[in-house]
Amino acid sequence: MKRILIIGATSAIANACARLWAEQGAEFFLVARNLEKMEQTAADLKSRGAKSVTLHRMDATDFAAHDPMLESCLEALQQIDIALIAHGTLPNQKTCEQDVNTALYEFTNNGTSVIALLTRLANQFEIQRCGTLAVISSVAGDRGRPSNYLYGTAKAAVSTFCEGLRPRLFKVGVHVIDIKPGFVDTPMTQGLRLPAALVVKPEKVARMITKGIEYKKDIVYAPRFWCLIMFIIKIVPNFIFKKLNL
Repeated sequence: MKRILIIGATSAIANACARLWAEQGAEFFLVARNLEKMEQTAADLKSRGAKSVTLHRMDATDFAAHDPMLESCLEALQQIDIALIAHGTLPNQKTCEQDVNTALYEFTNNGTSVIALLTRLANQFEIQRCGTLAVISSVAGDRGRPSNYLYGTAKAAVSTFCEGLRPRLFKVGVHVIDIKPGFVDTPMTQGLRLPAALVVKPEKVARMITKGIEYKKDIVYAPRFWCLIMFIIKIVPNFIFKKLNL
């Protein structure tokens, strides 16, 4: 029986992961801003076999709320077997270019708040000497592209942080997995003009995440073809890359 903390529990990908774990009788501590949506999620997970579901309302950008959340989680679960950090937003790049406050908020939400949570959770997992820290970043962090470089910068910071955190926690029996989805059919991508052939359902990404955690993968591109796509994008020389509209 797994004891699972999910931050950003109302996101489509997190919800799809939780449904898979619920079928295994997991215990959950769900964290999100929208309590009403969490209550709906909790009812769904219980109907699917979850042993227990505890809800905690929190805005991830409220750093002062992180420690009380973790204390409540440990009180409910005693120990965290899996922590999945899945919160975030997809900002409008043009708005971020014109409004400094928006740019800083979006970076905080997608980058700084994740690093703050990882720092607190890493210290707890170091005490436990077991468990898995799973973080949803993005393929956008592999190279800064004109269409979304504020978002990509935040995700790159998260991935680099995980890259350094992984060997630290490996030495005490804790695994860190960086999950890099591409285009996923979620409310966050609705309205965007995306190539249909590259868009996948959150359920497919969730299966890859749960298997990646089970097999202790370090990095999971979801789907796998994004590994090749981003490899090609990364090797494009700068004198060509700066002329492209990616």
